[in-house]
Amino acid sequence: MNKSTYKAGFISVSLLSTTAIAQHNQVTKPNIVIILADDMGYSDPGCFGGEIQTPNIDGLAANGLRFTNFYNCGRSWPSRSSLLTGYNYQSVRQSSSTNRPEGWSRAIPHYLSSVGYRSYHSGKWHVMEMPKATADAGFNDSYHFANMFGNWDGKEFINEQPMVRSGADKFTFSTTEITNQGLRQLKEHQDDYANQPFFLYLAYTVPHFPLQASTEDIEKYKDMYLGGWEKLRENRLKRMKALGIYKGQLSEPEPRARWEYQDDNYLLSKYGNGEVVETVDWNTLTQKQKEFQALKMAIHAAMVDKLDQEVGRVVAELKRMNQFENTIIFIMSDNGASAEMMVRGRGHDQLAVPGSADTHLCLGPGFAMASNTPFRRSKIWVHEGGVATSLVVHFPEGIKAKNEIRRSPAHFIDILPTVIGLSGVEMGKVVNTDYPKLHGKSLVPAFISDKKATTHPLYFDHQGNKALIDGDWKIVTSEIDNGIWSLYNLKLDRAEQIDLSKTRPELLNKMVQQFDKMAVDFKLQNPNPTPQQQVDKFVKPNY
Repeated sequence: MNKSTYKAGFISVSLLSTTAIAQHNQVTKPNIVIILADDMGYSDPGCFGGEIQTPNIDGLAANGLRFTNFYNCGRSWPSRSSLLTGYNYQSVRQSSSTNRPEGWSRAIPHYLSSVGYRSYHSGKWHVMEMPKATADAGFNDSYHFANMFGNWDGKEFINEQPMVRSGADKFTFSTTEITNQGLRQLKEHQDDYANQPFFLYLAYTVPHFPLQASTEDIEKYKDMYLGGWEKLRENRLKRMKALGIYKGQLSEPEPRARWEYQDDNYLLSKYGNGEVVETVDWNTLTQKQKEFQALKMAIHAAMVDKLDQEVGRVVAELKRMNQFENTIIFIMSDNGASAEMMVRGRGHDQLAVPGSADTHLCLGPGFAMASNTPFRRSKIWVHEGGVATSLVVHFPEGIKAKNEIRRSPAHFIDILPTVIGLSGVEMGKVVNTDYPKLHGKSLVPAFISDKKATTHPLYFDHQGNKALIDGDWKIVTSEIDNGIWSLYNLKLDRAEQIDLSKTRPELLNKMVQQFDKMAVDFKLQNPNPTPQQQVDKFVKPNY
């Protein structure tokens, strides 16, 4: 394992960051806001080709940058771990504070506090190696609720303590409440710590199942998707090409590209005969099936729309605080849209108003495929549909470029090195020389241009799904592929349709060896991995 120290590496990042900031007259430490969606498809936002109304996200993109080749880890808790620690999650998952004398698995707030930042979290947590956002991850204030996956159960927490509401103070949709608490944190920061910079981490739960949204928001999209998932993909592809996001082809549909948690008969009994468990030709569906599937996509769209509305509220508060220009905002999703289908929590009431609190609908494979246009597969898999994230970065005082696209490959692990460089953290004052080198690289050079971007191999390994991206090349395999590696040239074929493993065996073997070495290195960095029984249950898909 490479235990090289940070001093030399950080100096280069710091110089690059200082140069970039100096070019744009940045004189104070920037505030940092990370907005994380949950299961949002790559092409859902308007600025990435979607038809969903996202004017606030689109506005930030028009005055900032869009990263088209940005990646997550394929699922919630691995992505959150990597985002907050700057390491591939295999190195930090369930690491305890006894692994290293100085304490292992530091999160972003641990670094930022050394240069005067206060850190705030609101929303989903789900970081398994750091169960408590305040005690373990170093946030000064944290709000979250207990049930991340089922219907609302009323349990909320502030700084790990149960939150008690008065009769007049009622909970609405989680998306709104996450913003409410984030705005509370910002206002309290301005009242008590106005002379200090802040880091705000807003971890939303939309559009993760259960699909729930207000009738008003759903109404905007009620009839929009009756044309079906094939038509939606075609329309999005046209817009993506017009926007310069993507110029390739669509991936071919894979009918059973869905993770199996509950069998089909159970799902159909719960959801009724409008449900569809495969991505079939839209024209083969009954009218009831078409209406039900289109309604589910409408609720998904309404959830993304609501997320955008909340982004607008955050932007308005930053402007009110006179901090908008000096705040870097990242907007991304923890994985691609989900084709998972299941019933959790209090279950699903077929007679309840669709999208209401007593329903538990899931998007399903057909429209998940469309949400991930133009890519292949979905959440949990590490094909592009599962791990590609549409990243928007906005920073008026720190980024000169406006409405530009960045295509250099990057990853969640690159966010922490980026904020370290921008904030002026001196690594030697935070960690000792035995601390493993961060896996990520700063994105600051890419803020200037793709030509200055610092790239590195991107590693993926989750529940039998494995991949490695190195430059234009990607190898990928999964349980349903029987562990057989495929090789793709992402520059020419990001839809992963032309397997070059047979024509470029030497390159395939080289990359497989590279993957195997990285796997060993990361495991060595985590000598106490999670016992299998504590990990989310792995259920092999029926594909």
